[in-house]
Amino acid sequence: MKSPIVKRSIAINGHKTSVSLEDAFWNDLREIAQTQQATVSDVVGKIDLARQQGNLSSAIRLYVLGHFHKQTEIAEVNSETAHALHP
Repeated sequence: MKSPIVKRSIAINGHKTSVSLEDAFWNDLREIAQTQQATVSDVVGKIDLARQQGNLSSAIRLYVLGHFHKQTEIAEVNSETAHALHP
């Protein structure tokens, strides 16, 4: 059985490293980078600089999860606001 985790090489802040993530996280990371008009390397570089502890793969997973949680919260607030303005 093939592992769902994929290891890829990525250059961040001028050095190469390997990151192991599930395909779903790689796809979401690409989507986030596109919406930020940045490269995946740029986004991972920001994640790397901001992380307090843990490995980079875990930090990326938490960042992706947080990003989509924030998007959901924004959508819910917008929906509630629209409903309040137009009952």
